[in-house]
Amino acid sequence: MIHLPVAVAELAAALDLAGSLARWLASTFPQVEVAGTSVSTEDAQQVRHWVFCDRITPERRRCLLRCDHHGECLPPAEPGG
Repeated sequence: MIHLPVAVAELAAALDLAGSLARWLASTFPQVEVAGTSVSTEDAQQVRHWVFCDRITPERRRCLLRCDHHGECLPPAEPGG
């Protein structure tokens, strides 16, 4: 678990930044689990706002869309695909 404190004024901006960082890190480091990305305030770290949907798709992979998406989940692309 890596904690990286970042000062962002609004929750929506923090979620966008966390999502962008997670996707970039995952493209470079396969150890990064994008589905586990969350945002919290410094004073309430136990209250997490999830960035990505954590549901399992029919292909038995985690959805790669944001946690509040509408419609069906979208599985990650196959490696090399």
